[in-house]
Amino acid sequence: MKRTYSLIICLMLAVMAWGSNKASYDVVPLPRSIQATAEKPFVLSSQCFIAFPENNSLMERNARFLSAYITKATGIALSTQPYADNVKGRKAVMRKTNAVVLTINPKVEGKEAYRLTVSAKGIAIEGSTPNGVFYGIQTMRKSLPVLNHAQERTPEATVIEMPAAIISDCPRFGYRGMHLDISRHFFPVDVVKEYIDIMALHNMNTFHWHISDDQGWRIEIKKYPRLAQLGSQRSQTVIGRNMGIYDNTPYGGYYTQEQAREVVAYAQERYITVIPEIDMPGHMLGALKAYPELGCTGGPYEVEGTWGVFDDILCAGNDKTFEFVEGVLDEIMQIFPSEIIHIGGDEAPRTRWKACPKCQQRIRELSLKGDGQYPAEAKLQGYFTSRVEKYLNDRGRRILGWDELLEGDVNPSAMIMSWRGVEGGLQASAQGHDVVMAPTSHCYFDYYQEDPENWCSTTLFKGFVSLEKAYSLDPAPESLPEEAQKHILGAQANIWTEYIPYKSLLQYQMLPRAGALSEVQWVMPAQKDYQQFLQRERRMLDIYRLYGYTFCPAEFKEKK
Repeated sequence: MKRTYSLIICLMLAVMAWGSNKASYDVVPLPRSIQATAEKPFVLSSQCFIAFPENNSLMERNARFLSAYITKATGIALSTQPYADNVKGRKAVMRKTNAVVLTINPKVEGKEAYRLTVSAKGIAIEGSTPNGVFYGIQTMRKSLPVLNHAQERTPEATVIEMPAAIISDCPRFGYRGMHLDISRHFFPVDVVKEYIDIMALHNMNTFHWHISDDQGWRIEIKKYPRLAQLGSQRSQTVIGRNMGIYDNTPYGGYYTQEQAREVVAYAQERYITVIPEIDMPGHMLGALKAYPELGCTGGPYEVEGTWGVFDDILCAGNDKTFEFVEGVLDEIMQIFPSEIIHIGGDEAPRTRWKACPKCQQRIRELSLKGDGQYPAEAKLQGYFTSRVEKYLNDRGRRILGWDELLEGDVNPSAMIMSWRGVEGGLQASAQGHDVVMAPTSHCYFDYYQEDPENWCSTTLFKGFVSLEKAYSLDPAPESLPEEAQKHILGAQANIWTEYIPYKSLLQYQMLPRAGALSEVQWVMPAQKDYQQFLQRERRMLDIYRLYGYTFCPAEFKEKK
């Protein structure tokens, strides 16, 4: 009997060794502190479980996410179990030797900070909030090897060695964003959700959703139904880079309010805030097609099938314009709980305003005058912006706009997104504006990321942001005065979709540059090392492949 028992034990050990794999904490973004300890590793197997504090729905959801991540990567299925959220309950679950314990610990400083402790007895992921625990879960997830499920072994026989360590981590910036334009090319809800999943994988917390433009209005507004009926449809789309050749194919699409709320809820579950952008007063041909009385000339207007900047914008001298804007924003605020509403403000030519009697009358009534650098019409846009800002402020919201807002003497309370380089952001922060850095030089992911010699002139926007260039951004350089640095909230990359009509190309433009951006957003400058990042990002490629994400392999090919 004893010989039989010993034989069974030997066979079990052999199977475990056959299925053993090691985790690595060389993840992206790199945690702030990783301290190896002398303990033996924790053995993660199908005999383990994930524990979460009872009566905490957010932590229960975190546990389910972690279980699904582990199963996806390794095939190991872990159950989730609640524990009594008191001293006795926590001690009882921590005494178990096969548990991954998720814990709210107020002593972990920082809303998004976490501590991940791995010992031979178990794993503890602690944060002062469920948000922090979620980022600890992402680190554990990314540390796991991606196993080949085609191997002839069962998940029950697979074990993962987790090296004993204490990881303490928190992000450098509180705003860690990605932007997606769905006006030029429209993407269905499931594609947007997958985009959000990729953001969560990279510890990002803000999704900037650009949902209206000259080429299409993409969200239902019940007070103004023609926005969806007419403003979402263009009769044709230009081929290539405004070559003057068109596909002669109608193109359209929009999200119902229910679908938009579905995206918001999906993002919230991953601790991502959705910031909607309704660009104004420019980039409004989708709206002007539906309501031509809001333009300076009265139209007729067409939803644009070409790319660029167009003279027809909202009439700032028309009171109906503000009635329209407020009506739209009322419904946007009902859909999107974000404190921040992006109102654009970029690329708004004032050509029509110069010739518009109503706009000129408004300028006279307000005694607006140019200042030598900017004309009176720029100050009129400042009035437009401030009026919209007050409307939103009165309802507990803040505005965020592109750096052109600085041309109109806007209030310091307006947030600025610096896209025409970092200079606008540095200027804005010095003036007391909160700033998000998104310069074209580093953060426009619709630009090429491969060797310029490989460019096709009609395929993508002809700019170049390499993986290394994206990695090199410092949103808040040391040269900036301390007071101004406090106003740099973080960084964001933008993907404009003039030349990106397909999900695979969208992901290709996003990855692996999202990995580089995540380190810009999360990691302290002294820790950044591009060559080391490349080695860690190689491991991320396995995760991209696991989920079927398309990515650019250029930087990881053998150099000839």
